[in-house]
Amino acid sequence: MDYDTILQGKYPAKRHAQRVTEYIRSKVPNASGVLYLESRMTKLLEDNDEPEPFRQRRFFYYLTGCPLADSHVVYDMDSSKLTLFIPPIDPESVIWAGLPVSAEEAKANWDVDEVRYTNDVNATLAHIGSEKTNSTVFAIPNQVLEKVTFLEFDHKNFSILKEAIEVSRVVKDEFELAMIAKANAISAKAHHAVMENVKHAQNERELEAVFLAECIGKGAPKQAYHGIFASGRAAATLHYVHNNAPLAGKLNLLLDAGCEWDCYASDITRTFPINGKFTKESRAIYDIVYKMQLDCIAALKEGVLWDDIHLLAHKIAIDGLLELGILRGGKDEILANRTSVAFFPHGLGHYLGMDTHDTGGNPNYADKDTLFRFLRVRGTLPAGSVVTVEPGIYFCRFIIEPYLKNPAHAKFIDADVLEKYWDVGGVRIEDNIVITKDGSENLTTTIKDPDEMERIIGSS
Repeated sequence: MDYDTILQGKYPAKRHAQRVTEYIRSKVPNASGVLYLESRMTKLLEDNDEPEPFRQRRFFYYLTGCPLADSHVVYDMDSSKLTLFIPPIDPESVIWAGLPVSAEEAKANWDVDEVRYTNDVNATLAHIGSEKTNSTVFAIPNQVLEKVTFLEFDHKNFSILKEAIEVSRVVKDEFELAMIAKANAISAKAHHAVMENVKHAQNERELEAVFLAECIGKGAPKQAYHGIFASGRAAATLHYVHNNAPLAGKLNLLLDAGCEWDCYASDITRTFPINGKFTKESRAIYDIVYKMQLDCIAALKEGVLWDDIHLLAHKIAIDGLLELGILRGGKDEILANRTSVAFFPHGLGHYLGMDTHDTGGNPNYADKDTLFRFLRVRGTLPAGSVVTVEPGIYFCRFIIEPYLKNPAHAKFIDADVLEKYWDVGGVRIEDNIVITKDGSENLTTTIKDPDEMERIIGSS
């Protein structure tokens, strides 16, 4: 994908507003009025005169592409007019922070019809509301400032807009895919930089610093999530956050990290040997996970049921663990008994977009079936959606030991063979995949071939 060329255009805010309006009208026939949204507002740290780190509100960004704080947007559903309201110049603030974006600059930067200043919000809403009969203002609860009024509108709907945007966000257009691809490209360079430095590092935090430096240097200082730099047995902790352990004596590093590009996320995981050479046990587990990922990606296309792809991953894991002798017995019995969940306890992936765990997945965490309980996506996949495919096999005592104590599961696990694999920790491989009509496109360019990773680390 030539993402740099695509990103020379504008974020398609008006197309998103139209898509959201279509969804609302499918639920509320003949809906008329406005969509109203606010950005995140500037807020000071508690007991401090510095502002909190700013993260743009995703619902607002979806209808504007605007990264500014303290802003508002109004979309007239009938005229299709999109109006952005940005903060006016505060002379005292200019002394400290410089001139803000002007209305003229904002109009040139973003896909909106008009730009006004925020002191015009109430007057504009009152004018639109008074002109329309049987009009409705659609907004999101707890995301409207007290000073904003909707008095001139006949109806106020605080129930459908959030849902409409969440559903609309699932299918990405070309510009959104280009932003995810750009984030992936930068994150790939950062992953490779860690591979090149891992053999010489002493502590996980040094590798986190390498990753962040590469992202910042490429213009992507914001991370999509708190990165995981888990060495040795810590790789069996799915969302390990400490990133401060020494590397000495550890076999592998599980690196799960990705930057944002203009509010759009990447989410990439690689697992590789710290000293440049997989042990026999580590390579065996890596090869199973690698096959899980490649076969699952090959099965993806528009309309597939995500549950079935997740099930495929478990079947491959069971075959591999049986071959190694970690599991024993009949593979159909092992699957029916859900014993493989001890080694692959999480879902295969999730939607990706402005949030790492993006909207629209319809998870069911109350599912009594442990194989599917933690799936963040349920149902069929539409073309244009982006999913992560991130199978893993983990050796976590806290998870596995209860299975060993349960006769229903213990009969399928060879504890003596298992003993050789605890130091592997965990292996996960994760790519970001666009679903297409006939297959998929992989946006992740990070190296995952085990021989190539060994070559990079070994030659560094």
